[in-house]
Amino acid sequence: MATKIRLQRHGRKSYAFYSIVIADSRAPRDGKFTEKIGTYNPNTNPATVDLNFERALSWVMNGAQPTDTVRTILSREGVYFKKHLLGGVAKGAFGEAEADTKFEAWKNNKQTGLATLKAKQDEAAKADAKARLEAEKKVNEAKAKALAEKKAAELAANAPAEEAPAAEEVPAAEEAAEAPATEAAAE
Repeated sequence: MATKIRLQRHGRKSYAFYSIVIADSRAPRDGKFTEKIGTYNPNTNPATVDLNFERALSWVMNGAQPTDTVRTILSREGVYFKKHLLGGVAKGAFGEAEADTKFEAWKNNKQTGLATLKAKQDEAAKADAKARLEAEKKVNEAKAKALAEKKAAELAANAPAEEAPAAEEVPAAEEAAEAPATEAAAE
């Protein structure tokens, strides 16, 4: 029996969600499987992988052949690096404690890189949102200015008919206000 580690598709149309399974190579893609060792969700950014690391390592060590996509997933999760280190331990190149130390250093480095990537994505999203807000403010100001000019033009068009009587009243009011001031200065 040729054992494969492969993806089993779930989810709706255009929104795939996969289970990582151990199956006989002759079984259909979404058919019978031996063991489910994890899930893979490519719809998130970055893709979400939930993997039973020990079982995946066990199957890889026993000769299960992954598909290309699953091989990439297992490499990113460190299964193949751990297999490489365990091969070095078996050959006597270094001890198991040193292999565990190297693996933990690699894992911490990987987590730091992912955190940095996530921080950059969040910062880019905030900058994009800020730029869109500024652009929207400029558009709103331009619309408000155009609306104010339109209202001023309408008032100017309606005002000449109404301002003629008002214009005659204003100088009379100014003359009345100036008359007491000139009389007070003369006294």
